[in-house]
Amino acid sequence: MRLHERLRELRSERGLRLKDIAERCGVSVPYLSDLERGRANPSLDTLQTLAGAYELSVNDLLMGVDFYGNASAQSLPLGLKELLDDPILGAQITPEWVESLARIELRGRRPRDKQDWYEIFLHLRRILS
Repeated sequence: MRLHERLRELRSERGLRLKDIAERCGVSVPYLSDLERGRANPSLDTLQTLAGAYELSVNDLLMGVDFYGNASAQSLPLGLKELLDDPILGAQITPEWVESLARIELRGRRPRDKQDWYEIFLHLRRILS
């Protein structure tokens, strides 16, 4: 998904108009329209403002956006980082799995600790093999 599609999706899911978001962000409706059509690219400050308008972190706002890239060690949730640091358990998890696991949320929450992340990994691996 592209950023402009994500922005439109967020607004539509919440039943908001461009005008509603413009008022929350302090930007113009035409500018938001251009963002949602892919005609303009937001600055980092605008991304932060948009994330706040949707009551999301910038990370969550960009989740699923194509250019978002791979998770770095600093961006990983604590329990997942602990799992990867484990010399035995972490050795089983490839970079592709890390990328997939880093995107997981369960009902708006992430798993809490190393054991939760490992159980999810095992279940997904079993399902997908």
